[in-house]
Amino acid sequence: MNIKKVFSKFQKLSRSPDYNKFDNFTKYTRRQTVARFLARYEIFKKQIDIKGSIVECGVNEGMGLMSLAHFSVTLEPYNYQRKIIGFDTFEGFPSISKLDNRNKMSFKGSFKQNYNSYKDIQESIKVFNKNRFIKNKTKITLVKGNAIKTIPAFVKKNRHLVISSLWLDFDIYEPTKVALDNFVPLIPKGGIIIFDELNNEYWPGETRAFLENKKIKYSKLQSFPFEPNISYIILK
Repeated sequence: MNIKKVFSKFQKLSRSPDYNKFDNFTKYTRRQTVARFLARYEIFKKQIDIKGSIVECGVNEGMGLMSLAHFSVTLEPYNYQRKIIGFDTFEGFPSISKLDNRNKMSFKGSFKQNYNSYKDIQESIKVFNKNRFIKNKTKITLVKGNAIKTIPAFVKKNRHLVISSLWLDFDIYEPTKVALDNFVPLIPKGGIIIFDELNNEYWPGETRAFLENKKIKYSKLQSFPFEPNISYIILK
């Protein structure tokens, strides 16, 4: 049984108006989605007293990015300095390294959506901005392009950048390595690095990039009993 198809069918057959479906999203979504949402929430709370912006590497369709943005404007509505910054090609993987596992999900162009997800998220941000405090301050920034190039350029341009939490969901080796090399020096003590594919045999590149970086100082790799993929470290 394909559980995604089961929920998709239920969503389509439900006579509830679309607006009500979103207001009652737990009625229409899978437990896996709720688990990831809760994991993000728990991690957000752990870094809420750390100065800096939140960086997400691997935005895809925007669920993680917009969750973090909603947490920020809800739990810290006047913290206009907390930016939510997302990096993605929005065209799928730009390339695959020899250090990655080449499987049916891992190839150039993997995860490219069949619609303009970049534009869709931009429209979502416009709607989001209508319902928050301090609307004259930018909250969410999308950086489109190959992260191997866009991350160093962004860091060079934004000399003020301090990062409270770094979310790594590129899946593959090269952009993950570039993200760690460039962003880790900008994370203060107590800041958090979050991973989505550590110890995952299908996506070894993320683990390789993490283990190769000898500048990361932490006590333990932590995870949640209700979400098998997300793990995190707190810098010391």
